[in-house]
Order: sequence, then structure tokens, then C-alpha cells
Amino acid sequence: MPTVDIDAGRIHYRERGEGPPVVLLHGLLMNHTVWDAVIDQLPTGFHYVLPDLPLGAHPEPLRPGTDLSLRGLNQVVADFLTALNLHEVTLVHSDWGGALFLTAYGLDDRVGRLIIFPSEAFDNFPPGLPGKTATLASALPGGFTLALRQMRIGWLRRSPLMFGWMAKSPLPDSLVHAWTAPGLRDPRIRADLLAYTRSGFDKRELIANTEALQHFPGETLILWSSAGKVMPREHGRRLAALIPRARLVEIDDAYVLSMLDQPAAVTAAVTDFLATTTAGRR
Repeated sequence: MPTVDIDAGRIHYRERGEGPPVVLLHGLLMNHTVWDAVIDQLPTGFHYVLPDLPLGAHPEPLRPGTDLSLRGLNQVVADFLTALNLHEVTLVHSDWGGALFLTAYGLDDRVGRLIIFPSEAFDNFPPGLPGKTATLASALPGGFTLALRQMRIGWLRRSPLMFGWMAKSPLPDSLVHAWTAPGLRDPRIRADLLAYTRSGFDKRELIANTEALQHFPGETLILWSSAGKVMPREHGRRLAALIPRARLVEIDDAYVLSMLDQPAAVTAAVTDFLATTTAGRR
């Protein structure tokens, strides 16, 4: 995988294609492979970039002392776009909703369009039962090591406390083993994750920073799932009403990770959005 150095450290990423940039983000304890079911089906003529964010499944720890709060992680995303000299980016959010705050922090100047899959939003940080599990694991000594090991056990992984409400279809062992390997191998990876999960979440600030999206000037696709309990259906509709140039498409029979549950429907919706909108800001 190629890498790029930013102030926070080295970021690994995958890329394919040429053209206007589309940057696909991922959630906690995941990496770029969450997009494997759809990436090769997306339309040609675009430069797809998939970074491994420092959310617990990244291959290399960041520099000690790096700010990995929500604000710090937003700076990581913004610095990544800058380091690759990407402009008028279509930024794709999934599960981790922190980068929705780029607008609130004044860091979205390189972002021209948004695609928002089911993600944390408003006061839903950390989200649902999986979020409560992550909070508990971060509070207990050795908690995340135990959680990573439990994720590798199929029947435990399918519990609502873990991935049972994240993906309607069971996640394959190979995918989850790849997500958990870095954190089990390197305590510094776990330290990066803990720096985020222990950074604190103020509900009023979270809501205000989400609502700052009312000032985002670009086209937006809210690609929300109609089922599931982790990311409420009404949050997708609320975001669509909040963002001025937003359209809402709901994916049936899918939970948070709709790109795994319904790859054909997701591919069709993203393809249509990329074909019928432009990434220019106005």
C-alpha cells in the first residue's frame, strides 16, 4: 500500500482509477477493506482513495502525543487530503461520523461533495450498544485486547454488543481477522484507539458540530439504511433536511454497513449520485 506522511505520522491508503477524487472513510476497528465488496463496481473516471484512519485497525501507529480527539482526527483527515493535493473531493462517510465535523472546524475547503452512509451524528457518539461496548472496553485495563479477541469468535461477533447490529449479514472471519490483527500485534495501535475513545464527548457540542453541516455548500447524498438500531433512521432524514443540497436514498434490508449487506443497491445509488452532480462548491 502507498503511504503519505503528515504531521500526525504515516497514513497508509489504497487507491485506484484516475479522475476527480472520491475519498472513502471507514469506522472504528475497521480499515479500507470494508469497501472491498463495492470498490471495483463503482464507475470508472474517478480517483478512489481509501485511507486507513487511526481508529484501531491501522497498520502503523501515529506519532506519540498526537491529538486523536474528534478535532484531532478531523485534522488528520484534512491533512491527508492536503498531503495528496486533492481538491473538490467527494468525501464518503461510514459508521465513524467524526469527519462530518470538518465543516464545523473550518477544515472542509477541499471537500466538494458528501456521501453519508449510516454514521454517528448529533448526540449519537459513541453509537448504540456497540458504542457502549467500546466505551466499557476503553475503561477497563486490557479491555480492548479482550474485545479484539472476542471479535474473532463468530458467535460473539454476531452479538448486538459487537457487530450483530452493524451488519445484517455475518462478517467473514478473514475480514475481521484483518481488522483485529494490528491492535493485537502492537500496543501502540491500541493506544491510538484509546486516545480517541477516552477523549470525551460533549453532547451539546456534538449536536452543534453536526448542525454546522447546514453551512456545507456542496451536493450531498444521504445513503441511509432503513433498518437497524445503531444509527437511527430518523438521523438520516434529519441530516437530509439540515444540509441545503442533500438528497436522501434509503437502502432496505441493511444495517450500518450497507456496502456489505446490499452492495448492488449501494453501488447503484453512489453511481447515480456521482453521475448527476458535480463537486464544485457554490
